Amino acid sequence: MPSYPTPSWSRPGPRRRSLLTGAAGAAGTTLLAGCSGSGDSGDGRPSAAAEKLRARAARDSAGLLRRYDAVLAAHAPLAERLRPLRAEVARHEKAFGEGRATATPTPANSPAGSPAPVSVPDSPKDALRFLAAAERELAGRRGKELLDAPAELARLLASVAAAGAAHAYLLTEDEK
Repeated sequence: MPSYPTPSWSRPGPRRRSLLTGAAGAAGTTLLAGCSGSGDSGDGRPSAAAEKLRARAARDSAGLLRRYDAVLAAHAPLAERLRPLRAEVARHEKAFGEGRATATPTPANSPAGSPAPVSVPDSPKDALRFLAAAERELAGRRGKELLDAPAELARLLASVAAAGAAHAYLLTEDEK
């Protein structure tokens, strides 16, 4: 009977996290560059519904960015791991904000335009789960919203939703 070599537990080449981060970033950058235009009103201007959806997406990205900032402030040792994901969320906010004539409105329940403070879990592991849950929830919502969006905005929403799902995976990868 032939003997087979035992598999190595350490595979050569880049780690799965590196590949996913690179792929998500490259795809997101490519799609963001190609989809920064907006709307389908027929006269070259975005429709009111598309503008409303784009404004909400920008606010959602800003809210997610605040969560990343709060976790980074509370758990500085996570900075190396979170900095690339946070940078991508910032690019998403910018992409949704491009081409809009008005500033993003502030939430009605926050005083004088200051966002509500973000409560961060005490342990770093729970903080990562907190961010993963936020990424997962937002990716799911964006996946549903793209069904009613004009083509260019739908592609942008799909790209950002896919990046959010990849972020959620990366944030919880060590638990698997």
